[in-house]
Amino acid sequence: MKNIKNVRQGTIEMPLADCKENEVCKAEILGIYGQNGSGKTAIVDALFFIQHIMIGRELDQSIIDYIDIDSDSAEINTEFRIYGDNILYEVGYHVCLGKSNGEVWIEREYLNCAVNRNGSRTNKNIFMDYSKSDTGIIFKPQKRLDELTGRNKEMKMNLLVARKLAEKTNCSYIFGESSRDIFCKETKAEFMDYSIVINLLFRFALKDLFVIRNTHSGMISANFMLPMAFRVEKDRMGIKGDFAVSLTEPVVLDFEKKELLYVIVKQINTVLYTIIPGLSIDVKNYGKQMMDSGEYGWKTELVSVRDGRNPIPIRMESEGIIKIISILNVLIQAFGSPSICLVVDELDSGIFEYMLGELLDVFDKSAKGQLIFTSHNLRALEMLNKESIMFSTVNPDNRYIHMKNVKNSNNLRSMYIRSIKLGGQDEAIYEETDSLKIARAFRKAGRSLHNEQ
Repeated sequence: MKNIKNVRQGTIEMPLADCKENEVCKAEILGIYGQNGSGKTAIVDALFFIQHIMIGRELDQSIIDYIDIDSDSAEINTEFRIYGDNILYEVGYHVCLGKSNGEVWIEREYLNCAVNRNGSRTNKNIFMDYSKSDTGIIFKPQKRLDELTGRNKEMKMNLLVARKLAEKTNCSYIFGESSRDIFCKETKAEFMDYSIVINLLFRFALKDLFVIRNTHSGMISANFMLPMAFRVEKDRMGIKGDFAVSLTEPVVLDFEKKELLYVIVKQINTVLYTIIPGLSIDVKNYGKQMMDSGEYGWKTELVSVRDGRNPIPIRMESEGIIKIISILNVLIQAFGSPSICLVVDELDSGIFEYMLGELLDVFDKSAKGQLIFTSHNLRALEMLNKESIMFSTVNPDNRYIHMKNVKNSNNLRSMYIRSIKLGGQDEAIYEETDSLKIARAFRKAGRSLHNEQ
């Protein structure tokens, strides 16, 4: 990342699992730790925006608030590995955002790719490069454009129209719907590998990448909404999103939403009772009720049941339990599928320290997917390998580092605390505070307040 919030330059790296042919990938976990305001949430925000760009949505103008105030551009570069039968694609997607006069746009984006097929690897070259300043050009390099279109003038015209449409609607040219349809459907053999890459990246962002930001937990803390992140297989693509359940009163759902809620609850209950012994959740149905549309729906409420006793409204449970319920469906998905990447900001929010460690340990040893999380609770440092932990620094030009000189016998939690106090890493990982100065400031503020009264 470059110039995202307070990160002028920062790189995070997943601990790469060895995914060999006909073998199941092991889980890949990355925890981000650091003091407040040191760039942890910037990672989650960057992944949230890159997801929206890769599914072809209009660029969210709120991203302008996330670009460094002293910069007129920001960059996000993501690397992917796509595994297939006897083939591995090593892909990079780079997007540069420009801002001016209160507006933000995609200034440049490009894809590069190396193809590993049957033991032979190509060079990693750019195969699609769009720049807003290259007016009159469909995309570069010309060789790849020729491989896609040949002598088909109509296709070239359609691509040029798609480019203009992407610029007008302020969305990605590579992943915008009009151009993506051409890249992925009307391809020749020479362009087939690149067509597959674009299609699979789009599908990954659409159905396999889950980014849970602080707003998710905020609704729970405010005790007015329970947003359950979910993914349910349906037809060929499946559906995903946040199923928001009111914590203040029963809600009226149409038939389709009611049935979806039952499916989500059933999947959650498969695991919930093992995490919180004796606990399950249920959908209490109060019967039919007319909706504003004039059609009939079902008045429902989410309730919790403990050891077969009478159900109580879910809002009466603790914030930690509600937080676990809100992410449990997608945690199950990431546990069982190597293609799922789950990103959670402040995973530890409201969750008991020991329980957090147990969940991470189980995921690390038995899961297949990816989990990226930020946290303030240091329990994970005792449960995960050193490669699975990165630390934010006080240097905005090198925001994220691995702890160096860590031996297998070392306690990473103790080393982190020692490094905060004594240093010894390539970058300072804590901006020093003085407890005496803090106490003196509090006393001064207290005296001032007393004098005013």
